[in-house]
Amino acid sequence: MNWDQTGPEMKMVRDALFRHVGKPVRRKEDHRLLTGKGRFTDDFLLEGQTYAAIVRSEHPHARIISISADAALAAPGVLEVLTGADMVQDGIGPLAHNPLPSTKFDMKLCAPGGGIPFVGEHHALAIDKVRHVGEAVAVVVAETPGQAADAAELVEVEYEALPHVVDSAQAAAQGAPVIWDEVPGNVFVESSFGDWDATERAFATAAHTVEADFHVSRVTAVTIEPRAAVAQYDPETGRYELFAGSGGAVKHKGELARCFGIDANRIRVHSYDVGGNFGARNRVYPEFALVMWAARRTGRPVKFTATRSEAFLTDYQGRDLRTKVALALDADGKFLAMRADNLSNVGAFCVSLSPLSKGAGLITGSYDIPVAALRARAVFTNTMCTQAYRSSGRPEVTYAIERLVELAARKLGVDPLELRRKNLVHPEQMPYRNAVGQYYDSGEYEQNMDRALELFDWDGFAARKDEASQRGKLLGRGFANYVESSIGSPKERAEIEVFDDGRIEVVIGTQPSGQGHETSFAQVVADMLQVPVERVFIIIGDTDVVSVGGGSHSGRSMRHAGTVMAMASAELLALARGHAAEMLETAADELAYADGVFHQRGTNRSVSLQDLAARLADPLRVVTDNEMHTPVFPNGAAICEVEIDPNTFHVAITRYVSVDDVGRCINPMIVHGQTHGGIAQGVGQAMWELCAIDHDSGQPIAGSFMDYGMPRTDNMPFFISEIAEVISPTNPLGVKAGGEGGTTPALATVTLAVLDALAGMGVEDIAMPLTPQAVWQAVQDAANTQAKK
Repeated sequence: MNWDQTGPEMKMVRDALFRHVGKPVRRKEDHRLLTGKGRFTDDFLLEGQTYAAIVRSEHPHARIISISADAALAAPGVLEVLTGADMVQDGIGPLAHNPLPSTKFDMKLCAPGGGIPFVGEHHALAIDKVRHVGEAVAVVVAETPGQAADAAELVEVEYEALPHVVDSAQAAAQGAPVIWDEVPGNVFVESSFGDWDATERAFATAAHTVEADFHVSRVTAVTIEPRAAVAQYDPETGRYELFAGSGGAVKHKGELARCFGIDANRIRVHSYDVGGNFGARNRVYPEFALVMWAARRTGRPVKFTATRSEAFLTDYQGRDLRTKVALALDADGKFLAMRADNLSNVGAFCVSLSPLSKGAGLITGSYDIPVAALRARAVFTNTMCTQAYRSSGRPEVTYAIERLVELAARKLGVDPLELRRKNLVHPEQMPYRNAVGQYYDSGEYEQNMDRALELFDWDGFAARKDEASQRGKLLGRGFANYVESSIGSPKERAEIEVFDDGRIEVVIGTQPSGQGHETSFAQVVADMLQVPVERVFIIIGDTDVVSVGGGSHSGRSMRHAGTVMAMASAELLALARGHAAEMLETAADELAYADGVFHQRGTNRSVSLQDLAARLADPLRVVTDNEMHTPVFPNGAAICEVEIDPNTFHVAITRYVSVDDVGRCINPMIVHGQTHGGIAQGVGQAMWELCAIDHDSGQPIAGSFMDYGMPRTDNMPFFISEIAEVISPTNPLGVKAGGEGGTTPALATVTLAVLDALAGMGVEDIAMPLTPQAVWQAVQDAANTQAKK
């Protein structure tokens, strides 16, 4: 079934009056969550449950000489101590991350010289080597969490330390320590995109060129719920049962089945309420496999719950991109060409190449740049793995292009806003093919820009700056346009069933981690079927019920789930129409449908969906699959205002405005919440967050909230956000995405605002995070540079 088919049911669905869609319906899930009835992983306690503690490497790179578990095994309550050698003996394979993006429109990445990149086998326990601090070396299982933790301290591991490298540029340089023997130069992905010859010609004849090097540093998701997993094994059926919060239970089921070399039906995954994700939970963790394996070995359920320090050490991390970019302009300031060289630090194992791929497709941002050329590389280092993190890859390239535009405006002596206006992609150019081949589906970029400037009171900035100056403070503002992409896993399934009590259940494989899917998905189905939203219930998270689903990532949730739910609703109505016609003894085309009831035209005879469900011998139920590859491109504009104390160099954000085109907005209250969270996440990275690693020792420095700064209510302003709705032609609801737009421009807006505030002190560049120490250092460097002139 195709969503764009013609037919009375799909036409009815597409022409729905949207009684619930577009309305700020209160979240159905909140009562459960606020009254302590959520089902998070650590809430599950299985009969006879034991506990796991992980022995982790203190070396960034070392050969494992021996592991002695005798003292640990003799400790009170200890049931098992398992190592990589045991894992190999039991036939447990590496985690099946499948890191290469798989949809038809992804930017395709290859090994240097072509071919499939080597990604490194990521085993749940290290076998012969450790390649980053925190890598799991052994697992201890005991009767209590305390006994397991105490015994883990008794496991003796003898290492032979090896040279290490944690910086991506150093890892890619000649003579760097080798992380994998199979990749002597550490660079395992090298792909080229765009028209190199045309780009070089444009640069050669350009009136002006600007270039810059940027490093968007590493951060971590800091989910409010630390990761956890609990598993049990049934020896009679040979079946595993795993409770683990994730972004996609079905995906994890398949990945773990490949890891264990068994049929996927022998694994049941439960993933219900999830306390935050942002991409960090979208791939299987070693501990998921370890508790399953340990449960089989011990014959008892096994639980692992990470401490916060373990989460800082070994949650999949984000960003860490180095980019060298250049822009060519003509004498009038029109953009002619762009060059980019992107280097992504994947860490010790390649978990995901999504950030590199997605960023590669959007290097030109919101601007009409005729030609561009890009080299995209990925490199191994002795650090924790990176993974797709909110707006995967797009904040990095948005930061680069927006910083570059500001540099160009300064070089040409023109207003940066006017330079942006002159080069924006215009609505009449949509759908627009950018210089590296991505098709932007729709958007009104200049209108977003104008609305953001109005909401910000751009013209009132001079007065605010004067007032701040009278108080001895420096005021600055930063503007950024953005465009991002939403694509993600292409397959999705919806199962809809009507029950005789009027309840309608929707089984869907796209599950939430706080986004409000139980409400917004119900709004869609309620409008499609013309029933009250209170009657629609979303069923997620149990792979014995949810058989297919791509999970929640890449802004795909509402677009993919909404599309397949619309298709399923049309199929259900078609099925119900046939049954209603038979029951009313009339032709199907003689029936009108409204408010959940089929009426025979010209009579008072009718039958409701609920009546049909009660009277039919078989369930009134449909199962609908869809595969959708076409991406959409949410977009918008954002502005940040900061105030800096020149004595303490403290930066305070005083004003933040965001205008975001999400396509059709299903629930504005939820989307505004997503926008606010997205802004906080981007601002957090720009201002405070940094997974700092000591280069000499390879040791992570940020291991707790004492070391890792976070956005809080007392350091963020009230946001001014507005939703733009330019309907996408790519899906029946016209949805783009609303979960990542707030993050995408934030790195650029905050940094540009700080640079604007410091312009009078000669500061031209500054690296994130923009802490008082970083601001002070930038001011000192600028003063020293001036003194040398």
